[in-house]
Amino acid sequence: MEGDFIKINEWLRPLSWLYGLGVGFRNFLFDVGVLKSRAYKVPVISVGNITVGGTGKTPHVEHLVRLLHDKMRVAVLSRGYKRKSNGFMLATTDTPVEMIGDEPFQMKHKFPNATVAVDKKRTRGIERLTSDEAGGQDIDTILLDDAFQHRYVKPGINILLVDYHRLIIYDKLLPAGRLREPLKGKNRADIVIVTKCPKELKPMEYRVITRAMNLFPYQTLFFTTLDYEPLHPVFKDAKSSRHVELSQLFSENILLLTGIASPRQLQEDLNPLVKSITPMTFADHHAFSHKDIQRLNAAFEALPSPKRIVTTEKDAARLTRVEGLSEQVRQNLYALPVRISFMLDQEETFNQSIIGYIRKNSKNSILAKDCHKPKAAGRTASNSNCDGNKPRTISFKNN
Repeated sequence: MEGDFIKINEWLRPLSWLYGLGVGFRNFLFDVGVLKSRAYKVPVISVGNITVGGTGKTPHVEHLVRLLHDKMRVAVLSRGYKRKSNGFMLATTDTPVEMIGDEPFQMKHKFPNATVAVDKKRTRGIERLTSDEAGGQDIDTILLDDAFQHRYVKPGINILLVDYHRLIIYDKLLPAGRLREPLKGKNRADIVIVTKCPKELKPMEYRVITRAMNLFPYQTLFFTTLDYEPLHPVFKDAKSSRHVELSQLFSENILLLTGIASPRQLQEDLNPLVKSITPMTFADHHAFSHKDIQRLNAAFEALPSPKRIVTTEKDAARLTRVEGLSEQVRQNLYALPVRISFMLDQEETFNQSIIGYIRKNSKNSILAKDCHKPKAAGRTASNSNCDGNKPRTISFKNN
C-alpha cells in the first residue's frame, strides 16, 4: 500500500523543526524576490523531488530523452553527484564515470547523440550549454536532472516525482523523515507524478491518492510504474553476450548488488521471479572499495549454482571501472535496465503536454512552425502539440 516504506524517527522531530525553519526561510526569500529565479529563452524542464533519493528520477528523465531526441536536440544537465571534477563539464562517450557521475555516464552511453553535461551551479550550466561551446544555437530544450530545489533557475515545466511507497503527505522533514523541504513545496510543481506504483493498483486507490495529494487546479497528476527489460552483461568480454529474459531466472540463485537510495522495491519485484535472492546493499552512489570487491567475490563464490549477479545500470557504470573482480564475477555480472510506463492511458497526454510546451517556446523556426500550420479542413482549431494546454487533472471530484 502507499506509504508502506516510510519510517519516522520521532525522537528527531525537534531537529526537523529547526531544519524546516531554515529551508522555509530560504524559500520565502525566493518567493518575495530577495533571491532571484532566472528564466531562460530556451525551454527548460526540471525533474526532481522533495525527498532524499529513490523516486525514479533517472528513468523519468530517460523517458523524456526518448520522447524528444529524434524530434529535436536535447541537452541533459545534471549536478554529477560524487564526481571527482569541478565546475562545468560536457560529457562524451569517452569521459570516465568518476569525472561526471554514474547517472550522467549512464545517460550519455544510452543516448550518445544527446548532449549531457554536469554542473553543480545550474545557471552557469545552462549558460554554457547555450553558448557556442556546446553548439548551443542548436539545442532546443534542456532537461534538468534533480533540480526541484535549485530555485535559481525558473523552469518552464517543473515536474515533481513522488514515490508511491513514500508519499510525501505521510512523510516528515529531515532528519526525522526524508523530506528535503516542507510539504507545501509541492505547490511549485506543474506536473506531479506518483512513481513506482503497483501494476494492479485499483481505481479506488487512484482516487484516494489523488484526493490526499490535494493539488491545485493548475497542477496535473500522473501515475507511473516500473518495467524491467532483459538483463545484459556488464562486461563485453563475458562468455555469454546475450541478453537474458527475467523469465529465465526462475531456477537461479541471485546475488542482488545495489548502491541506490531505495533498493527494497527492486528486491520485492524480483523475489517472485527467481529461486532465491541474496542482497548486497550499499549506500546511494557508493564508490566500491577493494574491501567491497573482496566481499563481492567471496559472496558470489559461496552462492550455490546456478547463480548470477544482478545489479542496476547505475551501479554497473561504477563497477566497470573497479579492479579486483574475479573472473567468475565478471562473467556473471548483469545489469537490469528499467523503464517507466504511464498508467490510466496517460502517456499520450503527458507526451503531448511536453512537446507542446517546447514547440510553443522554441526559438527553432522548424519546431515553432508546427504551431502555426494552417489547419486542414475538418480539424479543430486547437493543435494538441502546440496549444500549451495542460492535460486534465485527475481529481477525486471528477471521479
